[in-house]
Amino acid sequence: MTKEAELDFEGAMERLEEIVRELEHGDVPLEKAIDLFQQGMKLSQVCGSKLEQVERKIEMITAEDGELRKKPFGARLEGDNDEPF
Repeated sequence: MTKEAELDFEGAMERLEEIVRELEHGDVPLEKAIDLFQQGMKLSQVCGSKLEQVERKIEMITAEDGELRKKPFGARLEGDNDEPF
């Protein structure tokens, strides 16, 4: 497992923001800039993957007619109104 994959989402985002700030500063040598860019791409993939995992976990399980049904996160339930939980 790579270093990037071991980070949690927040840690990966924090490191990605550091890389962006460093690259935006503009005085990074070319070789280091390329290395930072590669690290940033890996971190971006890690973040995307972790978000996909979370999205799958956030399927709401609802009881409907005594039967458990999974609804994708954000899907409206029958009879739902706009009131928060």
